Amino acid sequence: MPASSSASSSTDTFASFAEHVDYSLLETLHPDPESTATGDDHRARQVTSGHYVPVTPTPLAAPQYVAHSDSLFSELGLSHELVVDDSFQRLFSGDISVSREPMRPYGWATGYALSIYGTEYDQQCPFGNGNGYGDGRAISVFEGLFQGRRWEMQLKGGGPTPYCRGADGRAVLRSSVREFLAQEFMHALGVPTSRSLTLYVSHDENVRRPWYSGASQSMDPDILVDNPAAITTRVAPSFLRVGQLELFARRARREAHPKAHQELQMIVQHLIERNYREEIEPSLPFTEQILKLAALFRGRLTALVADWIRVGYCQGNFNSDNCAAGGFTLDYGPFGFCELFDPRFQPWTGGGMHFAFFNQPVAAGRNYQTFASTLKPLLKDQPEAMTRLERLEDGFKAAMQQALDNMWSHKLGLMDHSPELVSELLQLSVDSAADYTMLFRELSAIPEHLAPLKRSFYRPSSDQLDARWMQWLQQWRRQLGQNSDLQEVSSSMLRVNPAVTWREWLIAPAYTQASEGDYSLVHELQKVFSKPYDSLPRDLAARYDQRKPEQFFNAGGISHYSCSS
Repeated sequence: MPASSSASSSTDTFASFAEHVDYSLLETLHPDPESTATGDDHRARQVTSGHYVPVTPTPLAAPQYVAHSDSLFSELGLSHELVVDDSFQRLFSGDISVSREPMRPYGWATGYALSIYGTEYDQQCPFGNGNGYGDGRAISVFEGLFQGRRWEMQLKGGGPTPYCRGADGRAVLRSSVREFLAQEFMHALGVPTSRSLTLYVSHDENVRRPWYSGASQSMDPDILVDNPAAITTRVAPSFLRVGQLELFARRARREAHPKAHQELQMIVQHLIERNYREEIEPSLPFTEQILKLAALFRGRLTALVADWIRVGYCQGNFNSDNCAAGGFTLDYGPFGFCELFDPRFQPWTGGGMHFAFFNQPVAAGRNYQTFASTLKPLLKDQPEAMTRLERLEDGFKAAMQQALDNMWSHKLGLMDHSPELVSELLQLSVDSAADYTMLFRELSAIPEHLAPLKRSFYRPSSDQLDARWMQWLQQWRRQLGQNSDLQEVSSSMLRVNPAVTWREWLIAPAYTQASEGDYSLVHELQKVFSKPYDSLPRDLAARYDQRKPEQFFNAGGISHYSCSS
């Protein structure tokens, strides 16, 4: 059963939930002119124009409640009992036939383009031209206003769309549990992110995916596994991606159809309305709004990636289509969290070193270049505005470095950035095989000696290494003591260095048990991840505050995994 809450809520019936609907996307953007009015559009096909395709999701067979986000329900003003309301459960397990006025009886999917590390690709499109690439199994079913804020609700695993490229449009329980937990964990960490609303599963509907056998150390999945189908609902102010703008910019540049330039302008205007209107004055000329948008997105993106490194997160596949134009974390597929510190940490077997943990700032720069390129067709006859945009683009690297410098200063409690101190600490972490989260949490107590830090080391230390550590500690403490109260510094460090992290070897049992109908570990992880900066109670710390056991290094599905979901 769902968690209970004493918080009052005005939205306690499906009818009152429906009254929140407000379809800004459907009402202001163009549908695909070849789409159907009913949303019966589930076979792969080319979509050559329009901003979205109306499509109905495919309901799960005999859906069961797994979990919901207590905190998001409270933020939206939703009663926690809604998760077992028949109509609410049916909607968010894929049955949109329960929609009622003023809701519409269909959802929508969107197309987008793909750039990998700044290079345009069409190879993943079945038609070889980019007209078949987009939301293959993500279907938005609701957009509305809650507590004065606009939110879009999207089913992940909602069935096939015209962009499904021949697949079944489903998501497995394993990946759905991961995404559901990760989004709310990132939110609790203070990292901008899409959110999780609900998670439902069908034990009557299975889908087959490649995965890893029990003790496999293979890089690629070595068996086919039947998985329960599941739908998790992710929520965000919008799901507009850099790749989405990129699709319309490509069409505008090549004049793909008569409305191509207009559709690009409309999607940029819609992005401003959905994600930036509080910061961009609507009375500004549109050119000035575009330049303000470019500056704001740069600020959000650099801050986001610095936050990722602060908490040990690696996106794994930071293509333009996985980069939210609103500047938050999106698409939890091949992600992971760094345990044993390694700047080259990359959990996804389909990725490369260009998307590794410490390469994310450069990957972000490539996505920003792609973003800037989407705006240039709107400024092509305005050389002064184009120059200002190019200056923002050229300044990304410096802005990114400034965000990283500030982040490291906060993690170490420093008033000013000290690149030598940070560089030596990271080298010591590599030499000692330190656990990234445990090390910085221990440093937050500002120890005088090395002993507390050694609990984070995966290998025994040498006298020479101990001496280097002591030299670093003394230098760091001297720098802290110059103009700081150490107790206040420690308190500030505890607020940015979490006590717990995502450890894949502790998540896997949760989705394994969930596949058998036992959701208790999912709920326990929700509790553990809800306050990640608080020290865990002793019973939970014994499980969740420990280094990765040796048997999970190089284990397929744990230390590395495919994006098979």
